[in-house]
Amino acid sequence: VQLQACGGGLVQAWGSLRLSCTAPGLPFRIYSMGWFRQAPGKEREFVGAISRSGSRTLYGDSVKGRFTISRDNANYWVRLQMNSLKPEDTAVYYCAADRLGSPRKDPNEYDYWGQGTQVTVSS
Repeated sequence: VQLQACGGGLVQAWGSLRLSCTAPGLPFRIYSMGWFRQAPGKEREFVGAISRSGSRTLYGDSVKGRFTISRDNANYWVRLQMNSLKPEDTAVYYCAADRLGSPRKDPNEYDYWGQGTQVTVSS
């Protein structure tokens, strides 16, 4: 199973971007979905996650209040709405699927990953 993330790009500070992730071939409704990011020279960082039903979300401290995760199980996508972007948000963003179904922060708990999409925020 290969997740497909898209929507990255170049944006100015305080701008917005929306990332999307689809999962062809995945029984989407039973997986919680997470977003992670990795900047050059840094470890992979938890951004946020959403439960299988969409009723629960969890966010990393650095993005709380600025980023929002949503999902549409009928159309098999999960989205990351990113507002008030900062240069330190620059990274490759990855979506991931977790069979447990509840949002978790540990990337090692996730079963499937997408290829990543680059987000660059200029100052």
